[in-house]
Amino acid sequence: MAIPLSLFFLILPLLCLLGLAPSFISSSPIQDPEQVVQQVNQSIRNATIARRNLGFLSCGTGNPIDDCWRCDPHWEKNRQRLADCAIGFGKNAIGGRDGKIYVVTNPSDRDPVNPRPGTLRHAVIQDEPLWIIFASDMVIKLKEELIINSFKTIDGRGANVHIAGGPCITIQYVTNVIIQGINIHDCKRAGNAYVRDSPTHYGWRTTSDGDGVSIFGGSHIWVDHCSLSNCNDGLIDAIHGSTAITISNNYFTHHNKVMLLGHSDSYKQDKNMQVTIAFNHFGEGLVQRMPRCRHGYFHVVNNDYTHWEMYAIGGSADPTINSQGNRFLAPDNVNNKEVTKHEDAPQSDWNHWNWRSEGDLMLNGAFFTPSGTGASSSYAKASSLGARSSSLVTSLTAGAGALVCKKGSRC
Repeated sequence: MAIPLSLFFLILPLLCLLGLAPSFISSSPIQDPEQVVQQVNQSIRNATIARRNLGFLSCGTGNPIDDCWRCDPHWEKNRQRLADCAIGFGKNAIGGRDGKIYVVTNPSDRDPVNPRPGTLRHAVIQDEPLWIIFASDMVIKLKEELIINSFKTIDGRGANVHIAGGPCITIQYVTNVIIQGINIHDCKRAGNAYVRDSPTHYGWRTTSDGDGVSIFGGSHIWVDHCSLSNCNDGLIDAIHGSTAITISNNYFTHHNKVMLLGHSDSYKQDKNMQVTIAFNHFGEGLVQRMPRCRHGYFHVVNNDYTHWEMYAIGGSADPTINSQGNRFLAPDNVNNKEVTKHEDAPQSDWNHWNWRSEGDLMLNGAFFTPSGTGASSSYAKASSLGARSSSLVTSLTAGAGALVCKKGSRC
């Protein structure tokens, strides 16, 4: 018997809580504008009610990701439950949820072609799903970029893990990757070397850009509670047809070009890109690109912007940018108060780009230059969760960055 669409979305949150929800793995853009906006907001409300009824919010902060797992004092015994806590366009990223736990015991990376068992590189190249954790605190200085295979979670909770001082993370033409609780900084360029990307294949890699996290043709990706700073190129870049991405609860500091979403203005395969940027703290020492968007749809929601030198949110090539419930604290420089930057186009062109600010808090003279239409239907493909009030941003982002989690207590 067919279930009416309205009834389906009404019961969907309860199905998710019971583990009975259908699996949605399509990365196609959302098509039905007004209905989707209404359904997303209703499902968020229903999920909140259901979780409260089940007692999950007894230590709740209002941050729906954190309230899903951080209240559990036995989180280290239920690590893979994290995969059910994602929100936004990357909410279907399951990472290694359905696989075994792999414990990294060795921080070395001596041979990128023949990695030793127990190293992070040996874990991420495996073909089967794996939930990767760390036996102790460690600093991992990679010799070459870390090329991750599909259905992997890198979970740094419970250890102080740094990937730093060498090339960093590459997610290329794979799907279902979760990166949680890692300090990623001082990433360098490397390459012109052979690197293994699966148990049965290694290949020649040209020079890498030196990104913290490079997403290249990837889908269903979730980067959560990482601390990122001071890399050679971007802290997180997503290009070449990447989509279904959530970037949440991260702490970004000390960097120029923070986040690039889209390969180039001429690369039309990025037109279906959908990225959620939620509950992040954009902090000291940042200059621009938080993010810088090209083609596609971008939901920037409930983030705290406390520093920028040039601008916070920019774009070119007609992206749709939906900014909701953020807090923007402008720098003191009178010439850099504008949040937005419409790039590489005359005003006669960018006037038609759909950029809106809804419920954002503007401080110290900050201002957002909207463009295009304000109709909610125009932002359906850039709507991925219900925004909270900007007055709550302090509590929503208080835990941004890699957390200090101790086994046996709430994180």
